[in-house]
Amino acid sequence: MKVKIIGLDGKEGNEVNLPRQFSEAFRPDLIKKAVLVIQSHNIQKTGVNPKAGMRSSSYLSKRRRRYRGTYGPGRSRSPRKILSARGLHIYYVGAFAPNTVGGRVSHPSKATKDWTLDINVKERRKAIRSAIAATMDQKIVKKRGHRCPSIVLDNKIEDLAKTKDVERVLKAAGFNQELERVAVKKIRAGKGKNRGRPYRKKKGPLVVVSKVCPLVKATQNMQGFDICTVKDLNVELLAPGTDAGRVTIWSDKALEIMEKDNLFY
Repeated sequence: MKVKIIGLDGKEGNEVNLPRQFSEAFRPDLIKKAVLVIQSHNIQKTGVNPKAGMRSSSYLSKRRRRYRGTYGPGRSRSPRKILSARGLHIYYVGAFAPNTVGGRVSHPSKATKDWTLDINVKERRKAIRSAIAATMDQKIVKKRGHRCPSIVLDNKIEDLAKTKDVERVLKAAGFNQELERVAVKKIRAGKGKNRGRPYRKKKGPLVVVSKVCPLVKATQNMQGFDICTVKDLNVELLAPGTDAGRVTIWSDKALEIMEKDNLFY
């Protein structure tokens, strides 16, 4: 498959052959599996205190003929907690058991639970190749909601150090509608507004470069954009939310490294 390199002025240049990674068959099942594996490793482990609902400074016996016990007066055997006592006059309430007010949880969440998922190495590599190939399929890209196809830019874009220069190059390359789409943000419905995530933002283009360069800083302030080096690519960047076909801006040099180092094989 051949594509034309687009210069910084938006004009088409020489043709290049895409690496063989772009000829992989589309496998949405593998892509979804690989993304869920990555997300499972980012789950923060949570759990209640193992002694929650069981912390009391006094002990009340339920055994026969035990001083200050609950045995004999015709009460249920539900565990109880002493609130006050004067001789044999004891004031206590039901506690500790899951069916009592303030008692422990019957099956609490435990911080020791392991949420991580696994995937075979060959499956993971095949999923990355499939997601890479999907970025050049215009039908899949359009179905995901993007308004322009993926392109290959001249590697001179990696030297841009200002956000306004990057926006100028993208507009010249035909990304006007995509930039307008990404700039829209909506107020989230629900309680998430009170939990530090009041806005819903759209995922925009992914920029793939050959190395750490000034372009990394220049795109940090662009809403919806992500940037990474070609060796750090993963399925979640290429298919956010398990949906493949993210519009991607490939650097010419990044494709050379992918082919030379035979990445993801």
